[in-house]
Amino acid sequence: MTRRIVVGVSGASGSIYAQRLLAFLRDHRERLDLDVHVVFSKFGRVVWNEEIGTDPADYGFRMYGANDMTAPFASGSARFDAMVVVPCSAGSVGRVATGVSNDLMGRACDVMLKERRPLVMVLRESPYSLVLLRNLVTVTEAGAIILPASPSFYSHPVTREALVDTVVSRILDRIGLDNELMVRWTGLNAKHSPQGEA
Repeated sequence: MTRRIVVGVSGASGSIYAQRLLAFLRDHRERLDLDVHVVFSKFGRVVWNEEIGTDPADYGFRMYGANDMTAPFASGSARFDAMVVVPCSAGSVGRVATGVSNDLMGRACDVMLKERRPLVMVLRESPYSLVLLRNLVTVTEAGAIILPASPSFYSHPVTREALVDTVVSRILDRIGLDNELMVRWTGLNAKHSPQGEA
């Protein structure tokens, strides 16, 4: 059965996470039977142009304008399976937390929550204010998954892309897509643990 996925790209720094996710979805579209739709916020496209500099339409997915409320995923009856906002700004979290659907991405997030579908928000912000922390609790209670763009190092990534993939792999896990983007944790061998203890 075809999996229908929405990818939203907000104005936070960290467009490389979106780039790597879109590349994976493109490269595995047929094997995983994916139907991917992409929406950038107004400033999401500005940051992408600054950090990546390529045309995201080159990935071959259907793209929508920031305010195109005619997009299919603006309605729950379209039955999309999951949505990822990557990178996700603090402002995007705040608008979702307060139900402000002032653009297509915000509306799509609202749809995912009301339809009880996976909504993964890949927060790219530091440090966290008290306002943001409260908003994170609100969207989590509403059903969203907050997945901070916090790379891991136990797989010993040696390139920037490998480091980014430690986050992208977790994103894919959350929306149920098999991947081998990183070496997964299997535990420490006793001989490598502190003082040789298991």
